[in-house]
Amino acid sequence: MGEQAQDVREQVRERYAAAAVRASTRAAASCCGGGCSGEVPDLTGGWYDEVERSSLPEEAVLASLGCGNPLAVAELREGETVLDLGSGGGIDVLLSARRVGPAGKVYGLDMTEEMLALAQANADKAGATNVDFLKGHIEAIPLPADRVDVIISNCVINLSVDKPAVFAEMFRVLKPGGRLGISDVVAEDQLTAAERAERGEYTACIAGALLFAEYRAGLAEAGFTGIEITPTHEAAENMHSAIVRATKPHEAVASRALPLVTNSTSGECCG
Repeated sequence: MGEQAQDVREQVRERYAAAAVRASTRAAASCCGGGCSGEVPDLTGGWYDEVERSSLPEEAVLASLGCGNPLAVAELREGETVLDLGSGGGIDVLLSARRVGPAGKVYGLDMTEEMLALAQANADKAGATNVDFLKGHIEAIPLPADRVDVIISNCVINLSVDKPAVFAEMFRVLKPGGRLGISDVVAEDQLTAAERAERGEYTACIAGALLFAEYRAGLAEAGFTGIEITPTHEAAENMHSAIVRATKPHEAVASRALPLVTNSTSGECCG
């Protein structure tokens, strides 16, 4: 990884660590990274209903930094195994755990120690016993191939400094026939990288967003089929919070998968 990419990743980590600290003191985080100002948009769009929010620890809700609700499209079923990329304070992990039930399993992956600690505390408060938080990067998921039925993520992939690696890793860890139900920020195809940067910072989920065409091409290159990207609401001018769906074909072969990365430790958050 180049020095510039490392700097961007560290900026993302610092921003999410600060958001975790605020949430742990019951101060709301916001704007896909916290610290809202006039230049940083609120991307959440009000996607979590009051019943969902009220049933969770307050700290999990306060740490929610997403741009949608991936569970609204993931269609989780009893007994499934779910992976949440960039699981933050654990809101989507805890909601997923209820939907898959005791026979199911939910992994939350995050690179930020502060978010992992907050998420585990929230899981303990919620009495969730079918969850496991992992420390690591979404470009190198610390799980074996063909492990999960569903991958969810809430406004995190746009923060990655190596999106092709993320797509390849998602494909690797999904079981054949597994699926994606992701919320992310996506840019209209006419926007240049400079124009995206003008609309918001990388750490605010704007500058690093892929174009619609780039997102489709990246998923297809990784091996996904049935790719759908559906805008839900505006995140910035000509940029949208969107739902991303795709499937790993049943006939997918292990030879396409990347080797398992084993240098991550157990833990949970974004990036």
